[in-house]
Amino acid sequence: MPRAQSPIPIKIMNEILVVIDKLALLTFIVFTMLGAGLRLTVQEIWEPLRNRRLVILSLVTNFVLVPLFVYLLLQVVHLSEPLRDGLLVMAVASGPPALPKLAHIVKGNIAFSVGLMMLLMLGTIIYMPIVLPLVVEGVQINSWEIAEPLLLMMVSPLVIGLFIKAKFPAIAMTLQPFLFKLSNAGLLLGLIVRLAVHTNDMIALLKTGAIFVCAVFIIFSFSVGYLLGGPGIDTQRVLGVGTAQRNFAAALLVATSNFEDPSVVSIIMVTSILMMVTVLIAGPKFTEIDQPTNAKIEQVEV
Repeated sequence: MPRAQSPIPIKIMNEILVVIDKLALLTFIVFTMLGAGLRLTVQEIWEPLRNRRLVILSLVTNFVLVPLFVYLLLQVVHLSEPLRDGLLVMAVASGPPALPKLAHIVKGNIAFSVGLMMLLMLGTIIYMPIVLPLVVEGVQINSWEIAEPLLLMMVSPLVIGLFIKAKFPAIAMTLQPFLFKLSNAGLLLGLIVRLAVHTNDMIALLKTGAIFVCAVFIIFSFSVGYLLGGPGIDTQRVLGVGTAQRNFAAALLVATSNFEDPSVVSIIMVTSILMMVTVLIAGPKFTEIDQPTNAKIEQVEV
């Protein structure tokens, strides 16, 4: 009689995949931010943020409209408490580390994406500890626990890149293509690993209706961000994808330190994957939709 297969290899494999995922995430974020610094100047990052209307609408969209919409949606669609908690954590976590890369994918304003990411990240550090305990019972958040890893992974590489660009522009130009490839490799590897690890979670969530809520969450977030992201199409695209892709890094930090039920982390991971896949698939379509409009405008001007 054949012996039953030991579950240890599967456990070890999952642990290896988790480590690979963390390394891929670190590679993606660090090299994306370093590459953004090598490409931009402080003035270029700051310039779009001088538009007060755009800044105010960005803050209102991410810290009022999206969390309020998700909260009201969860009053209508009844999910289990862990799934509800996970979605609320995602709703109040803004400033996605992937925003500069997403902006590149949709051909948005890269400088605005970096400035917006920093603005929303700072807002999340202040906002989450105040608002999340009001909508989720038993949550305790230390702002520095959220800020420290985000500052190390995102701000430090950006500052280093800006310094190199300012002092050694030739070196910055040489490094950009190499870092771009490393960033893409980290993104794709992380996405593949997460899909492999969380496929069963996705299947399970399909049975609960949570995937439907995630889809509505993503569609609303992108739509409201895009509509309020003027004055130009390039800033609309950035605010659209920047609002739809929440700060899963901050959300995971809060979830792992406050909840014992693994479903909370699962819904955060699945929502993050769906958001990223949606942008990767639909992102290039945004530019195809906008291009005919731009072409017509140019013909009229000629």
